[in-house]
Amino acid sequence: MVKFNEVMEAGRAKMLSPVVLAFVGDAAYSLYVREGLVFGSEHKTGELQKRASALVSAKGQAKLFSEIESRLTETEREIFLRGRNAKKPTKSKAATVAEYNVSTGFEAVIGYLYLTGDYRRIDELLSAVNDED
Repeated sequence: MVKFNEVMEAGRAKMLSPVVLAFVGDAAYSLYVREGLVFGSEHKTGELQKRASALVSAKGQAKLFSEIESRLTETEREIFLRGRNAKKPTKSKAATVAEYNVSTGFEAVIGYLYLTGDYRRIDELLSAVNDED
């Protein structure tokens, strides 16, 4: 049985399908955004959901990625490219193909960092953007 927040060895995580990394990254990023909204505001759930949806959407993730891309390590860039170029089982209804591909790459990076337990790096990448706002 896997325990919550169990850490995966980096080599094993790199071997996972980039779509699987994106699957985990989507959830980890969503939680990051939701926690940030709850800790940073007094909004009701309807407003929290609206704000979270805008940030977690493919469009929102593609925009965010453009702001952090220059900060990626070589490994993170490699994982991003694998995710961006991966064949996806679904299509986005509200984003362009390019935005959806970038968001999948972004999610793959977050998923990799989350699975390997590098929460500090996730925060480093994502909070740098928050600090600039």
